[in-house]
Amino acid sequence: MLYDDRIAAGRRLARDLAGLRKQDVVVIGLPRGGVPVAAEAAQALGAPLDVAVVRKLGVPFQPELAMGAIGEDGARVLNEDVVRTVRVSETELSEVEAAERVELDRRAREYRGGGGRVSLTGRTAVIVDDGIATGATARAACRSARARGAARVVLAVPVAPRDWRRRIGDDADEFVCPETPAEFVAVGQFYEAFEQTSDAEVIACLRGGDRREVTIDAGEGVRLPGELTLPEGARSVVVFAHGSGSGRLSPRNRFVAEALSGAGLGTLLFDLLTPREEPDRANVFDIGLLAARLRRATEAVPDDLAVGYFGASTGAAAALWAAAEPDSRATAVVSRGGRPDLADARLSAVTAPTLLIVGGSDPQVLELNRSARESLRGESRLAVVPGATHLFEEPGALSEVSELARDWFLDHLPGGAA
Repeated sequence: MLYDDRIAAGRRLARDLAGLRKQDVVVIGLPRGGVPVAAEAAQALGAPLDVAVVRKLGVPFQPELAMGAIGEDGARVLNEDVVRTVRVSETELSEVEAAERVELDRRAREYRGGGGRVSLTGRTAVIVDDGIATGATARAACRSARARGAARVVLAVPVAPRDWRRRIGDDADEFVCPETPAEFVAVGQFYEAFEQTSDAEVIACLRGGDRREVTIDAGEGVRLPGELTLPEGARSVVVFAHGSGSGRLSPRNRFVAEALSGAGLGTLLFDLLTPREEPDRANVFDIGLLAARLRRATEAVPDDLAVGYFGASTGAAAALWAAAEPDSRATAVVSRGGRPDLADARLSAVTAPTLLIVGGSDPQVLELNRSARESLRGESRLAVVPGATHLFEEPGALSEVSELARDWFLDHLPGGAA
């Protein structure tokens, strides 16, 4: 496994692109998975971010088999070997392309929200994806950038097969890739978390907003790193409390955070424990300590913004403990695979609307959440994700968690756009 998630991959890729800093660069992500990677690179380079909307051309009777790709500005790439082998007629090819161009135009409008594209005339276009497989969509994006007037095209990906330059040919002027493994089957094999990127996440990245590193003063000389993201116009911030064995870089929490940002909600992810404290399991289950640090982290949220808590595992108990305090700023709470029972008697003091999300194949935790819900005084709901286990690793499970959390916060926190 090379990367935890697309955010980590983008930060790694950004280091290899550092030589482009201070040049006239535009970073262009391929939706959907390439956009979170591109966003990290654009931030590191201080460059504008745009998208190159591309669509695969699937064989009519076997859509998963690509016979080419199309991009904006009339860009088109065909795999002549596939077209010839499966005997696709010109009529069939034209019908597939026409249908995909309709979808391409729809996505372009949705992603840009009616805004214009960043000008590429005379500039260096850095095309970014989360990896290269066949290379067809990357080639279409490169051709689109040239059609838009780019003086130079750089294709940059975190991982690719060793023959990737041959696959792209002269559609790019420069190639950047930190990792080219010998055994390459699919891009996803090199990521720990490789959930499908949603349209909301793409839009969140393009909106940009203010993302900054913060330091939480936890008292007694303890300082904890965090990351505060404020989409433009955000009126609320969701503070994340992770569970044991993870931190602010948790791929699962970051996946949910991106979905919330896409809905216009701010997010704050931070480490509850220091590297020295983490190995001691007593600290992981010291809910009073974790809740106190969550409250200190909440102080980093500007006073004019409402606050919600998202907790996972033992972090969910800390979120409920902190929300039970009389002066708590928490307006809503979401627990993912949480242990609300560890908040014990404080559950009856929680008045903030609380959503408990549990996997249907996590019976012990499910029963603990059912019992804990009976103690909550305020509005509450128990949502069960069918077939999901404790870490929600099953296909689509974490996406469902993100949607449930997003909708709960949008219903109970001010601001955000559904």
